[in-house]
Amino acid sequence: MDVADWAVLLPAATVAGWVDAVVGGGGLIILPTLLLVAPTLAPQTALGTNKIAAFAGTSAAALTFARRVPMNRPLMLSGAVIAACAAAAGSAAVALIDRRYFIPIVMAVLIGVAIVVATRPSIGVTMATHPPTRRRTILVVGLSAGLIGGYDGLVGPGTGTFLIISFATLLGTEFVRAAAMAKVINCGSNLGALILLAATGHIIWSVGLGMAVANIAGSVVGSRMALARGAGFVRAVLLIVVTAMVIRLGWQQFA
Repeated sequence: MDVADWAVLLPAATVAGWVDAVVGGGGLIILPTLLLVAPTLAPQTALGTNKIAAFAGTSAAALTFARRVPMNRPLMLSGAVIAACAAAAGSAAVALIDRRYFIPIVMAVLIGVAIVVATRPSIGVTMATHPPTRRRTILVVGLSAGLIGGYDGLVGPGTGTFLIISFATLLGTEFVRAAAMAKVINCGSNLGALILLAATGHIIWSVGLGMAVANIAGSVVGSRMALARGAGFVRAVLLIVVTAMVIRLGWQQFA
């Protein structure tokens, strides 16, 4: 890559880190940019190279959130391990599954997410009046980590968004805490996919590490803004990002 390529890639990685820290979905920014500056790159290599930046950025955001947001750390770390295993399995299964059907499914889910968040303004803005039981919390975290972690390894875009929505709707968690929980789980899924893709040689380390530095900067700024501005800010960004993801995926699928 030359200087012009880095001038495009590094700002995109920074913006992706910011978006990912607040509501998830940074992969829909950085992956197309990576393929734009390196059009001959194999899709799996693009995914693997991106996972370096994604893991670095989510780790930075998770640490930033963890200092300020209370959460059940042993449970979330267990969820991260589940997500790592599920993501590795998803990455291993990529070649076995026809991916043409995933984009329409993801678009339908995202449209449903946007409708629910837009029509129910209380979701994610305040904590549930009656906190969920311990058993329900463990079940939701475990299933979300397994299912969405597997999706991260298999497809990827919107993983953090789906985790935030799962915790906000199923546990009654406000968006800032849901984002903090999502970052821990997303760290696990990124690490699992990264290990699998690295083992199979689908990573360009020099490019991935360069993007990682920019992604960390964006993630730290994004997580601090989410903490400072609260759930209402996260909700607004969530609606904007989900709408943008639907448009981007629709263009990719039908244009």
